[in-house]
Amino acid sequence: MRILIIEDESPLGKTVSDFLNQHSYQTDIAENLKDGEYFISIRNYDLILINSKLPDGDGISIVSQVKSKYPCVPIIMLAHKPKPDQEIEAFKTGVDDFIAKPFDLNVLIARIEARLRFWGSSIIEIEDLVINPDEEKITYKGKEIEVKGKPFEVLTHLARHRDQIVSKEQLLDAIWEEPELVTPNVIEVAINQIRQKMDKPLNISTVETVRRRGYRFCYPKQAEE
Repeated sequence: MRILIIEDESPLGKTVSDFLNQHSYQTDIAENLKDGEYFISIRNYDLILINSKLPDGDGISIVSQVKSKYPCVPIIMLAHKPKPDQEIEAFKTGVDDFIAKPFDLNVLIARIEARLRFWGSSIIEIEDLVINPDEEKITYKGKEIEVKGKPFEVLTHLARHRDQIVSKEQLLDAIWEEPELVTPNVIEVAINQIRQKMDKPLNISTVETVRRRGYRFCYPKQAEE
């Protein structure tokens, strides 16, 4: 899972990033709103951490923008000695959690995991199709489907972002720990395995190719004859 950290205190941002990386999360760091908006425009995130005060504006100003585009992406705001009215405004704007600085890193990751669970980061159920990321298991009409490893992760990521077109680059960033070391062809291989092991045998379509843009989760959709 990928998390965006928008934090202008460089040492804190790096500390949080390193800690999350040690717990198998992938992270990007932005030190201002402009850079944060850029990252959001090119990548899909599972969660965003944002400081309430940034050099080029209030962190709260980006919340409605994120929620309008990605309503199910949790946003956790960080603030030094926040006042009650500041917290109330943040929650009304769309922030999902509020953490006061300084904070314990173990508490932070517990809050992150709680938010991810709340937003359905575990079981994805769409009609007869059930995807269980925790057990790396897919079932269709009660029958288990043998899609594992990276193809499973690709399908899961697309299903979580099923209202969006996801590019190859976004999939690489979200799933591979070192995306710069692999070629985009690995995405084509993963998609092909999904279609061969799942779509064709079941006569369904789960992933459609959007020319020159990427892929989109499209189930439920009957496969073409």
